[in-house]
Amino acid sequence: MLNDALKDYHIILASGSPRRQAFFENLGLNFEIRLKPTKEIYPPELTRFEISNYLAELKALPFESELKPNDILITSDTIVWHANKALGKPVDENDAFNILQALSNQTHEVITSVCFTSATFKKTIYNITKVTFKPLTKEEIEYYIATYKPFDKAGAYGIQDWIGQIGVTKIEGSYFNVMGLPTHLVYETLNAMVKSA
Repeated sequence: MLNDALKDYHIILASGSPRRQAFFENLGLNFEIRLKPTKEIYPPELTRFEISNYLAELKALPFESELKPNDILITSDTIVWHANKALGKPVDENDAFNILQALSNQTHEVITSVCFTSATFKKTIYNITKVTFKPLTKEEIEYYIATYKPFDKAGAYGIQDWIGQIGVTKIEGSYFNVMGLPTHLVYETLNAMVKSA
């Protein structure tokens, strides 16, 4: 359905995430995956969605000079915000343990920003989901890290994994946003872009 509306456009997804790629396939989109390395460093004064917005837009910069008139480049970034700081991807097992221990028996925010860039415009959206974990035991955290190795995930967990199934007691907002893409907003934004073109 959306793919028909976008038949005159070339969608470029700049993400190596298998989950985001699967979301685009499930939305019925034809798209190309194009990757360029980006150092994910942001100004220290930024908070919450300002961080994910900045990083999503930063990831678009290396592509901008090569975009053709019918290209729509989509870049994205997800952070976990807890106790007034951003929790990124863990650097090792000890870091992952400390992150999950901090999230245990607490509510945190998962914030995903998506940047849409063409040769003539740029639009960035974001979505916030609140996630609550039950008290996680030391054994549960250690088992999860050893079995699932969540080192490529912001906040050291995937909600679709075992830890989400046994540990998450409440979600306020989009489940898919926690997985890494607010699919409903991507769908709405692409539809709006086509109609306004």
